[in-house]
Amino acid sequence: MSDQRPVGDALENRLMSHGIYVTEWTRLPNEDRAEDEREEAVETDTEADGDEIRDGTGIALEYETVSESPGVDSQEVGTVVRMVLTVADERDWSPGRLEATSLTTDGERRGRWHVEGAWFDALGREYDQVEFSQRVLETISS
Repeated sequence: MSDQRPVGDALENRLMSHGIYVTEWTRLPNEDRAEDEREEAVETDTEADGDEIRDGTGIALEYETVSESPGVDSQEVGTVVRMVLTVADERDWSPGRLEATSLTTDGERRGRWHVEGAWFDALGREYDQVEFSQRVLETISS
């Protein structure tokens, strides 16, 4: 068992200094698992003690942000993605899908966006930073 904080807690702590406050996070099913194993995995992964997160396990984040922008902007997305990559690197974890919902400090939805797990895997090999960023920014919806 690890003495590290769960991934969501680590992200919450790091994002606060950027004006991004995680209000909720959950693990998503591991993309590498067979379909019939995924439902069982959600319970197992979310109930695990410590943070024994497996490669390919994604996360869903809901966060509030202090921003003048009425919708999700590239700076906000970049900050969250960089923190996910930093935490992943520290834990030797390959993240799966990242689903993000951005809220105002009043709880109003500003927008949603995501990163496919395969995009994380391809970063630096098949995609450079610009292509990766373009793919992610194209997923922004209100």
